[in-house]
Amino acid sequence: MSEHENAERHERKIGIIGSGHIGGTLARRLGALGHDVAIANSRGPQTLSALAAEAKVQAANVEEAVRGKDLIVVTIPEKAVAELPKGLFAQVPESVVVVDTCNYYPKERDGRIDAIEGGMTESRWVSRQIDRPVVKAFNNIGFSKLLDGGLPPGSPGRIALPIAGDDPAAKAMVIKLVDDLGFDAVDAGGLDESWRQQPGTPAYLHNADITMVKRQLAEASPIRKSEFMAN
Repeated sequence: MSEHENAERHERKIGIIGSGHIGGTLARRLGALGHDVAIANSRGPQTLSALAAEAKVQAANVEEAVRGKDLIVVTIPEKAVAELPKGLFAQVPESVVVVDTCNYYPKERDGRIDAIEGGMTESRWVSRQIDRPVVKAFNNIGFSKLLDGGLPPGSPGRIALPIAGDDPAAKAMVIKLVDDLGFDAVDAGGLDESWRQQPGTPAYLHNADITMVKRQLAEASPIRKSEFMAN
C-alpha cells in the first residue's frame, strides 16, 4: 500500500467486540489496511493471541476495545448484546461511531426477544441495550465475501452493502470504510428502516451490485419470514 493510499484512507483507531466470523474477518481486513485495531470477545484476550498475531491487531478486553477509539464495531450474537457490561459506553465520547453488525436468529441461537418480535428493528434494539446510537452495517454479507470479495471502485459487479443510521456524519464514516474495504455503499435510510436489510429480506446474503441492492431494499417487506421469528 502506498503512502498516498494510506493518507487517503485515514488510519483510525477501531475497536471490535466479537471475534466470530465477521469480527475476525473485519480485524484481518482493517488491520491489513493499516488501521489500529483492538479486538475483544467474551472469553478474554488470552484466547485471541493467534488471531491478533495473524491479523497484526491487539487482543483486548471489552473495556479496552472501546477506550480511545474512533469507531467501535459490535459483532456478537444478538442475545449477547444485553450481556455486555452495563455502562460500557458511558465514558465513550459521542463522536465515536458505533457499528452494529448483529442479526437476530431466534430459532437457532438467540431465543425470543419480545421487542424485536413486536416489530422493533434489530439495530434499534441493540442501540437501546447499549444506550448509544448505532449504524447498521456488515450484517448482510457472509464472512468469506467480506474477506476476499472486495474490488476497486468502478469494477463491474462490485458488491454493495446497505448502511442504515440516524446520524449522517456517522454513516459517512462507515460508508468511507466500506469503500476502503472494496465495496460500494448504499444509504439505506434511518435506523428504523434497517429492517430492509435484516435476515430474510432480498438484500440479505445475496451479494448484489449497487443497482440491485437499491431495488432489493425497495422491495423488502416489513413482515418477518417465519423462519426468522420465534416459535
